[in-house]
Amino acid sequence: MTDATGIDPTVPPSGTGCVDCDAVGGWWFHLRRCAACGHIGCCDSSPAQHATAHWRATGHPLVRSFEPGEEWFWDYDNDELYESGPELAPPVSHPADQPAPGPAGRVPADWTRSLHS
Repeated sequence: MTDATGIDPTVPPSGTGCVDCDAVGGWWFHLRRCAACGHIGCCDSSPAQHATAHWRATGHPLVRSFEPGEEWFWDYDNDELYESGPELAPPVSHPADQPAPGPAGRVPADWTRSLHS
C-alpha cells in the first residue's frame, strides 16, 4: 500500500468484537478494523456485514483484518487487496483465544447456514 490516506495509525480498535453485533447480541464470522477510526465490524461473510455498512455510512474506505496473524488491508472504494500496510495502534487482532466464528456462547449450532458467500 503506497497511499496512507484514510489511515490513522494512532487510533486503537473499538473493542475485541464487532461493535454492532455486540450491541444486539449478534455473532460474526471474521472481524475487520476500520483504518480511519478503529471501528471493529464483521466481515461480508457474517450475517450482518457491519464492516461494509460502516464504510457505506462513514465513507472510511480502508479496513484491516482483525484476525490473529493477518496483516492485509481491503480498500472498499477500489475493490483492492493490499497484503500489508502501515502498523496500526495495538492490539492488531482480537484475542487469540476468541473463537471464529464468535463470540463464544452466541454462535448458533447451524452457523454455516447463515454465512454469506
